[in-house]
Amino acid sequence: MRWKVKGEREVLHTPWLGVWCLDVERPDGTAGEHHVVRLRDLAVVAAVDDRRVLMMWRHRIATDTWAWEFPMGLVEDDEDPPRAAARELEEETGWRPGALAPLLYAEPAAGVTNARHFLFRADACELVGPPTEKNESDRIEWIPLARIPEMIRNREIVSSATLVGAMALLLE
Repeated sequence: MRWKVKGEREVLHTPWLGVWCLDVERPDGTAGEHHVVRLRDLAVVAAVDDRRVLMMWRHRIATDTWAWEFPMGLVEDDEDPPRAAARELEEETGWRPGALAPLLYAEPAAGVTNARHFLFRADACELVGPPTEKNESDRIEWIPLARIPEMIRNREIVSSATLVGAMALLLE
């Protein structure tokens, strides 16, 4: 069953997101409105070194919570997701990836947003200096992959992008 979009209008626009109101026809023939959040693509990096993964201790203002996350950020207009992933890793942690490979692709909330998450695995990373982005995290640490399941259970990892990436690493 497919919903049909009969029209749409932008309700809010910022550099990070847009809120749209869609005039839709549902599969049962009824008409109505459906609100959608349109986001820019997100690049996420799981930097791995000898059964450890590089993580950042971050505060998220929307939920007022602290948790461990992988480095991540928006894909700029002039970038592709792999280049954005490499840039974000270096800006946020000071580590430059040697080899970068796709880990997985996810659409975390396809019913209400067009968000696309491109997750990459980075190997053979090289420390090139301190992070240049000063507003991202309090701590950056190499965490043993064996600790990840416990951290998930203890809600020390709650970001969906980090959760799905961590689980993909554990399945390798």
